[in-house]
Amino acid sequence: MGMASESAFPFSSMKLATSPRFCNSISRRIFSDVVGDITIYVDGQSFLLHKFPLVSRSGKIRKMIVESKDPDLFKLELCNVPGGAPAFELAAKFCYGTNFEITTSNVAHLQCIAEYLEMTEDYQEENLIARTETYMNEIVVQSLEKSLEVLCACEGLHPIVEELGILNRCVDAIAINASKEQLVSGLARLECDAGSGKLKMDCQDWWVEDLSVLRIDLYQRVIAAMRRTGVRSDSITTSIMHYAQTSLKGIERRQAWDSSAFVGDKQRVIIETLVGLLATEKITSVPLSFLFGMLRMAIEVDAGLGCRLELERRIGFQLEMASLDDLLIPSLQTSDSVFDVDTVHRILVNFLQRIEDEASEESSHCGYESEGLKSPNHSSVLKVGRLMDGYLAEIAPDPCLKLQKIMAIIELLPDYAHVIDDGLYRAIDIYLKAHPSLTESECKKLCKLIDCQKLSQEASNHAAQNDRLPVQMVIRVLYFEQLRLKSALSGNSGDGFSQRMISSSGVPSAAVSPRDNYASLRRENRELKLEISRMRVRLSELEKEQAFMKQGMRDSRSGEHGRAFFASLSRGIGRIAMFGPATGKQHKSTKKLQASDGKSRRRQRQSVS
Repeated sequence: MGMASESAFPFSSMKLATSPRFCNSISRRIFSDVVGDITIYVDGQSFLLHKFPLVSRSGKIRKMIVESKDPDLFKLELCNVPGGAPAFELAAKFCYGTNFEITTSNVAHLQCIAEYLEMTEDYQEENLIARTETYMNEIVVQSLEKSLEVLCACEGLHPIVEELGILNRCVDAIAINASKEQLVSGLARLECDAGSGKLKMDCQDWWVEDLSVLRIDLYQRVIAAMRRTGVRSDSITTSIMHYAQTSLKGIERRQAWDSSAFVGDKQRVIIETLVGLLATEKITSVPLSFLFGMLRMAIEVDAGLGCRLELERRIGFQLEMASLDDLLIPSLQTSDSVFDVDTVHRILVNFLQRIEDEASEESSHCGYESEGLKSPNHSSVLKVGRLMDGYLAEIAPDPCLKLQKIMAIIELLPDYAHVIDDGLYRAIDIYLKAHPSLTESECKKLCKLIDCQKLSQEASNHAAQNDRLPVQMVIRVLYFEQLRLKSALSGNSGDGFSQRMISSSGVPSAAVSPRDNYASLRRENRELKLEISRMRVRLSELEKEQAFMKQGMRDSRSGEHGRAFFASLSRGIGRIAMFGPATGKQHKSTKKLQASDGKSRRRQRQSVS
């Protein structure tokens, strides 16, 4: 038999650069001058071929012809051919000696079809298996880029591609080459650090973006292999973030009222897998904005509970760096509030758990040596306290927000999370205004969460005239304002610090951390004493007002002048507010006077109670 010319096989000289392109003809005569003696059927397509070139290289076809015991066999059907008819056509070309190029796009198909057809060295030297193996060893595994291309080309070749170990070889090659590149580029990175910002950008790992073309299951295997080979954690984190941004672009906002909205399993699997990969990274290595974005998408696609809890845990460990917009997570429940308050509550629980664990660890290491120092944990709690005040004020106008949910967040925060309660008072006042149907008992429960001793002069003035507040709270506000005036009149600012530390129950107030700088507060108190002595001359009018307020309190017990009493108290507080703000140095002195008065109010509250 003579060999056919390349012109008889139109696709023989085609170079397969990126992806294999095969002939899809139903019947193909390999030889133009010799009639074929066997027809091979593959996936519904027929190939008119010759027995001799096939049996000389394929052990499977040789066995099928021998086992048929039919010397005139003219038809064979191959089932479950890896790569289908296109891959078989390439193998047929090889059997006929037709020239074609082995590339990263077809080497996996060729190796799988060669194993399927048993094209081993037992039948002919340099058979197709040996040729593809040589290409894999000398070309593919030596390059990260080529290994990645082969890995992408393995689509549709399962399970044989897994059995042959092609996937594992490519995955390991990518990880090893990435690790080598980082070692080789170590010196270049040091030079980049000393150079310009542009050079630093050029020194980033180029493969971070290239990995985004992989399927999520293959990407997961590559990341696991990179961790085993020692690839830097920051590079892996950057790669995970880029993969998420690339693969999750198509996720659209689900409409809460559309119960038939379809969410693809693909996006859900991607999110759950990426969160699982993040679980082994350091808590602080992942940007908070990315974690919030992943959490929103996890809620959108209804990801598993474990996935969402892991994201909430990681966010909770960095909550002090979050912004108000981060916390405004839309709720997908039709009967629930506009924002997902439950998720924020769980994040806050994780944050406080972190604070508690760190405080326990710090106390076990330092004992009492750190007393008097300002705790970094206390600073974080104060930041989160202010953040929660803003969050509560933002969600309070929602008419569907339940009282139990807003109270749960307020009660979760420790007392020392607020130095002043103005933000909390504002949020509660907004909630009361938006929910006029609350019962008196519910209003009392909510307002009890406000510490009237922590209200500023401005907030106290507002509260004293706020008809949405329960009467009991208004009385408490006015009572502490009276104590503030009395302290200012007596000039007893020396005990201001201790009085501020004592709460109504007689225990140290948690509003001041045990680790606050006591020396600086003492210096502040000395300055306040000087300011108070200069202000006594201006307090004569306040003394008259105080006497009038005391008389009003005695008259109010009979119930005859109750309404007039509250009106007079409101006017009195208003006059105090008008008197307080001054210009220049006097205005500054008044503020310091108010701060000193606040520090002494707790002991006086005890004596009255």
